[in-house]
Amino acid sequence: MTMKQVRPLDRASTPRAAAWLWPLVAIAAPAHAQVWTELGHERSAVSGYQYVGRVSGVACSKTNPNLLYAAGADGGVWKTTDAGLTWTPLTDHQATTAMGALALDPTNENIIYAGTGEANFANHSRPGQGILKSTDAGATWALLAKDTFAGRSISRLVIDPDAPSVLYAGVTRAGGFPAPAAAKGHPLANGPRGVFRSLDAGVTWTHLGGGGSGLPQLDCTDLVMDPVEPSVLYAAIGFIFGDAANGVYKSVDAGATWTKLGVGLPAAPGRIALAIAPTNRNRLYTLIANPADGAGGSASTLGAYRTDNAGAAWTSLNISSIQSSYGWYLCTIGVSPTDHNVVYTGGLELYVSTNAGGSWSGTSIPHVDCHDIRFDAAARPVVGCDGGLFRREGSTWANLNSGLGIMQYYAGLSTHPTNPSILFAGTQDNGTLLRTDTSTSWSHRVGGDGGWTQIDQVNPNTMYAESQGTGSISKSTDGGASFSFIGSGLSGRNCFLPPFLIDPANHNRLIYATERVWETLDAGASWHTLSADLTAGGTAAIRALAIAPSDSSYVYAATNDGRVLVSTDFGATFEVIRENNPGWPRVTRELFVDPGDPRTMYLGVAAYRATQVVRTRDAGATWEALDAGLPDIPVNVIAVDTRSALPRLFAGTDAGVYVSIDDGQTWARYATPGPGAIPHACVVDLRLEPSRHRLIASTQGRGVWTAPVYCPADVDQNGFVNADDFDAFASAFDDADPAADFNRDGYVNGNDYDLFAGAFDVGC
Repeated sequence: MTMKQVRPLDRASTPRAAAWLWPLVAIAAPAHAQVWTELGHERSAVSGYQYVGRVSGVACSKTNPNLLYAAGADGGVWKTTDAGLTWTPLTDHQATTAMGALALDPTNENIIYAGTGEANFANHSRPGQGILKSTDAGATWALLAKDTFAGRSISRLVIDPDAPSVLYAGVTRAGGFPAPAAAKGHPLANGPRGVFRSLDAGVTWTHLGGGGSGLPQLDCTDLVMDPVEPSVLYAAIGFIFGDAANGVYKSVDAGATWTKLGVGLPAAPGRIALAIAPTNRNRLYTLIANPADGAGGSASTLGAYRTDNAGAAWTSLNISSIQSSYGWYLCTIGVSPTDHNVVYTGGLELYVSTNAGGSWSGTSIPHVDCHDIRFDAAARPVVGCDGGLFRREGSTWANLNSGLGIMQYYAGLSTHPTNPSILFAGTQDNGTLLRTDTSTSWSHRVGGDGGWTQIDQVNPNTMYAESQGTGSISKSTDGGASFSFIGSGLSGRNCFLPPFLIDPANHNRLIYATERVWETLDAGASWHTLSADLTAGGTAAIRALAIAPSDSSYVYAATNDGRVLVSTDFGATFEVIRENNPGWPRVTRELFVDPGDPRTMYLGVAAYRATQVVRTRDAGATWEALDAGLPDIPVNVIAVDTRSALPRLFAGTDAGVYVSIDDGQTWARYATPGPGAIPHACVVDLRLEPSRHRLIASTQGRGVWTAPVYCPADVDQNGFVNADDFDAFASAFDDADPAADFNRDGYVNGNDYDLFAGAFDVGC
């Protein structure tokens, strides 16, 4: 083969390769060619209702009851023009899919604002990247004010109907607990919070808090505008851990100055929700939670209150604790646009009062955990909750979720050894789901929040699933048709969803993680402790486990207080090999052990401003960074294709999947934005199956996806590495064709030849 002189590629002038050669681009430049296919986003109907993931924000047309917009907490903005029979995703390839608030311009409903970053303070509530704006009903978008708002979340957007270029935004911190780790170390996470104003339709913003304004610089959890005088605003300052400055504030001069409204309202509360009656500007309602403790507990309902004189005095309403202990997460309120005495409060359930809060009754909304209450053009309540979107129609609820692909998965997806269609995974508040065919609808198998799963690779009729909390593990021996509890005897601290694994060398042996490692040798009939506490104490627990496929005496663990550990005796004793390792406090799959070498382990780091991908080849004695060229974005999961001389690295990030074919020297998206690309959603799990030539990605908010992964040297992607592949590469190389730019550095040279030859020599 003749070596070509090193020269840059002019992609505009280089002749197009022959059609038969273009499959090579899928290998040499996967960012430009790989096609993703959605494998599922819906939970099968239960009691007649279709459930999907959490809706954090809703916007309703004021003239068309069939036109609605939904903000998935981590699924982006969606649009329906037929009242939920069908939905279209609008922001899959924008900067983020984490959404907080939606607003339609009251003078032109083609103009839409989407405040990014979910303001519900859960551990999976990700920070935003600014405000998205569309002027063509969602067809195209511009990202505004990234430097102003990134790293935090938008709780509410309100628009002046008399001057629609004037907008106000409520801004909060991002994420859940512990507070310092909530935004994964985003560099702007500690920026200003409170109320902001724009005078130029969202391009630039002014912070209205601090100084002599009278408004504290704490989380603004809700914001409303007087329906008659837009210069009159009410802001809910509701820092969820409580503060003496928390409360309801009023401005009569478009936010220049503020007065705290204290008569009849409690002191130092937690999160606050506000609503103003469109038919009576003097009538406002508020729902107030108790402050949360540092771990998120204790935030029951403090009370609901009403004012009939524009906030001068408030009356306590007779409402029970409707938020359980999650008032920091569940706190929303809405007033009917046609009757100021009809008010809805949302917490764990949805309650309604038709007598101005004098009495309340439950509405039997189909799914718990309410997050936003809006009203459509026919004055019917539309509620976003952990099960999607529902609308009250008479005495029943209409399901608006058909095709709304915003299911939120947790790490721990399992695949079947003989049937590639069967997938098993846990979801946020929608249980553990089983996919048994090629449809996008998954059947519900175990309730609660669903976490880690396992399918026995020797006897796949045996499946394991869990719900939140220690010991909530169940087993099926009939292929998922029924499950029985097997967690008796397990105890200890947990990371909400404890990881557990089947030993690849003994399918009757499982290990399970609390703050220590547990073991069963009889497929869950009995459990015993195996290790000591692997954490530094306190409330910490183990969030990730990995067993070396080639030698199960090697077990790796990661804790949510920053430790990475290794055991060489099947998990009985561990050595700390890394500390101060940031990341998510819940269950993860951040550890990947080389299938052929138990001492080689890859670690993904879910944090900003961190080394995002590292590797050890000596069981943690030394480490090397592999994240050169990877954007500064959290890496939640790693998968590695070890079939070629240089392993191919896949990183599941907070904005899709990235790949490196040169051992971490450079990275690129695994598929570019557009049709056939995975959305820029938070990828929480990757399952690489070389024998099936596929990579499966589960996301926190956009369902489960798959893309082909062929051997790098399999140019024609027929499952074989042979002379046809060599000839195709040689032809492209001799012509200095872009298809031969194997490492995607913009040059065709000896480096590309060496990479291809190395892969070809080992048959992959």
